[in-house]
Amino acid sequence: MLTQIALGLVCGGYATGAALGWGSEELALVMGDFGLSAAAFAAAVSCFRYARGHHHSFRPAWYLFAFSSFMAAVGNGVWGWYEVLLRRTVPSPSLADLCFLLFAPPAIVGLLVLAKKPVTRAGWVCLGLDSWLIGGSLLTLSWSLALAHTAYVPGESVTRAALSLAYPLLDIVLVSMVLALHFRRSHINRSAINTAIAALALTVLCDALFTSPLLREHYSSGQLLDAGWFAGSLLLAYAPWGVRRPVDPAPAAVRARQPHSRPIAGSLAALTPYLAAAVCTLGILYNVVEGRRVDRVVVFTGCTVVLALVVRQGIMLLDNIALTHELAQKENHFRSLVQGSSDVIMIAAPTGILRYVSPAATGVYGREAEDLIGSELAALIHPEDLGGVVHEVRRFLAAPPSEEPTTRIECRFRSGRGDWLNVESTVNRHQGGLIFNSRDVTERVRLQAQLRHNAEHDPLTDLPNRALFTDRVRGALSGRRSTDPGTAVLFIDLDGFKAVNDRLGHQAGDELLVQAARRLQDSVRAGDTAARLGGDEFAALILGDGSRDRADRECRVAEIADRLRVTLSQPYTVGGNGEVRVAASIGVAFAEPGIGAGDLLRNADLAMYRAKAGGKDRVELYAPQMQAEVVRRTELAARLRTALTDGEFALLHQPVVDLSSGRIAAVAAQARWRSAQGILFTPAEFLRVAEDSERTAELGRWLLEEAVAQAAERAGIGHRTPVTVRLSARRLLDRSLPLGTVESLLTRHGLPSGSLIVELADSDPRDPRVSFDELEQRLAALRRLGVRIALDGFGSGHAAINALRRLPVDILKLDRGLVEGIVESARLRKITSGLLRIAGDLGMQSVADGVDMPEQVLALRSMGCTHGQGMAFSGALDEYRLRRALVRDEYPVPGALAVGAGNRPPSRSHDETRVPPT
Repeated sequence: MLTQIALGLVCGGYATGAALGWGSEELALVMGDFGLSAAAFAAAVSCFRYARGHHHSFRPAWYLFAFSSFMAAVGNGVWGWYEVLLRRTVPSPSLADLCFLLFAPPAIVGLLVLAKKPVTRAGWVCLGLDSWLIGGSLLTLSWSLALAHTAYVPGESVTRAALSLAYPLLDIVLVSMVLALHFRRSHINRSAINTAIAALALTVLCDALFTSPLLREHYSSGQLLDAGWFAGSLLLAYAPWGVRRPVDPAPAAVRARQPHSRPIAGSLAALTPYLAAAVCTLGILYNVVEGRRVDRVVVFTGCTVVLALVVRQGIMLLDNIALTHELAQKENHFRSLVQGSSDVIMIAAPTGILRYVSPAATGVYGREAEDLIGSELAALIHPEDLGGVVHEVRRFLAAPPSEEPTTRIECRFRSGRGDWLNVESTVNRHQGGLIFNSRDVTERVRLQAQLRHNAEHDPLTDLPNRALFTDRVRGALSGRRSTDPGTAVLFIDLDGFKAVNDRLGHQAGDELLVQAARRLQDSVRAGDTAARLGGDEFAALILGDGSRDRADRECRVAEIADRLRVTLSQPYTVGGNGEVRVAASIGVAFAEPGIGAGDLLRNADLAMYRAKAGGKDRVELYAPQMQAEVVRRTELAARLRTALTDGEFALLHQPVVDLSSGRIAAVAAQARWRSAQGILFTPAEFLRVAEDSERTAELGRWLLEEAVAQAAERAGIGHRTPVTVRLSARRLLDRSLPLGTVESLLTRHGLPSGSLIVELADSDPRDPRVSFDELEQRLAALRRLGVRIALDGFGSGHAAINALRRLPVDILKLDRGLVEGIVESARLRKITSGLLRIAGDLGMQSVADGVDMPEQVLALRSMGCTHGQGMAFSGALDEYRLRRALVRDEYPVPGALAVGAGNRPPSRSHDETRVPPT
């Protein structure tokens, strides 16, 4: 704005000075010549610097304008040289005339560069015809008014006549280009282009006034006419640096909403040829009215103008025919697309009335398009969705079109069949209304709902899965029930389900799970949630009833849990296999203030495992000490990982006594763990937390190697008592304990043949991890090495009988459960007697485990049991006490000699010999 004000003040000052005569004739000559030269030179420098500093497609135009202004500056400078410095009249022709004549051609070419280029050959032809129409018309009018008189001045030389005609003719060409290109200028940097065109137009206007004979006869430098040339040069200098409007990023649809200035300009551009023809006609009529003879130049120029107009009209007619044909093709193509599209296109007026509906509505909505036209769109939308649709439409119409040209709406639409279809619509603006491009997405919505259901529900039982159940628990803890302490989670595990799966097959197991899920679903209340977490684990979310009494809520939920336990423990009819039974262990955890979903589920899981550990088929409520126990076991397992490497394990031996003589027939190796804190753990305690198989395998290898090494040391000093090492069937088949390891141990330590007894445990043929064929081969190979095989836990079930039938066994070890009740139970005595008779008939030795009382020794010996192991003789001994016992090599047997004081068994059956600190 400051630059524009300064420009106006400078031009106004120059015009004022010119109007007042500048105060002296000499100053007027200086300002009229060198002042114009300075202004033109400023324009040349400005355009040149702008062209060098800006690299775009219009750069050549500004170079041409710079050259044109430079020519004007040189011409005015030469004029001042003659008038101011030499004080002579400027000769004609002169160097100044040449420079002034070179002003117009670069400016004309520069205007061509600034113009918007035609895209077709016909466009270029029309541009040339328009230029000639304007130029020819101006030539006709100018020739009639003044140029004819100039051309036919008697006595004037040809050079001067040509020079006199060259100025107006070039001005006419320049004016023609200005007018023709005004309506074709580019949209890029329009402000600079408009200012440049205005500057050239002002210069041409002053040139036209200067060529007038009346004004030229009285012209002298420094007059008011120079103010026009001065202002034109300064405008051209300002043009490239003025305020430039950036390229409009808005789409065509947005520009169409702007003020309608372009249609008016387009109308003037279309009328330009006709206005030019009218000017040409006026030139001819002027000669006729003045009674002059019509000049041949006027006639020729007029004829060419008319011919150009006819040619242009012919081109436009052909162009219009081609455009009409193309428009008809596009309209037919569009109509075919609309009619053949599976999408429904609807146009709604601003009032919501449908003005157009495509024929696809018949196939999509089941309603004729004619029936929908004229109806209200709101009447076709589901009432529950109408509010959201109206809100989205209002928001869309209020948003700027440049930021949000379209929007997407999904709602339910009433079909002709009376049902509701899920319809997705792309919405666009249209003359104040809306265009809906709609498609039926009912199947997609149904598929998405089905996929969501499948992702959140168990595929077998159709109950919520763990993810959805966790979300439900999270919602119950964070919603309006977050302060209700009565909310509880139940974890349910089906005890005995694995046996059903193994015995009857997975199909029967799946059928049992489906029935259990149905019972669980029927047992919970309407607002509660039953879920299957995986395998045979289920869960239930019991929402609270607002009760604040802790005892009351615990009693209520415990009743629900016990009812579930009873219901799930009822017999199941599975296929054609009759009735099967499973039990249910249930853990219950209550929501407490501030507890999260993960912690609540963990608490219920802990309570469920406590119920299983407590005997199964029971309900257990979560207590904080359960978590403390888990932490203790976790810490114990962590310490167990480094116990072997830290030397915290010790090896003890318990004597196996001959029941007839009291002599020690073998010793059973047992591991004990004394932690760094001085706590002594039995195998039952530390093996329960050794959950990783790698740790138990490492412990088994240590036990075997340590037992063989100590047995070899004892054999070296004359105690060749066999050592018994208990190994599971899976451990014997483990590749980490190959047969060569046992052989190398016996060879390396020099243990005599028959001095190692392997007690086989966990010999269940139903265990998929145990191959009886491989186990039989492994045991046979061990026997060939002189290793004897003992079957541990004999009498505890059909697994031991099958193992006895298939495996090469030397010793049968009666299960502790048979020995504990053998004195009190006559039935148990008969069973034990039968088992011992089988061992005797097979020629095997028998060992009774857990013989703690003299009465048990008497009963077992009377039944034919050959050996016993337990507190009736001795507990587990360290190496020092074991060697003393082996030296004595005799334990009192009840019913024979009295038991010596030194060998009296401890009063408590679970006491053991203390391990000396290492």
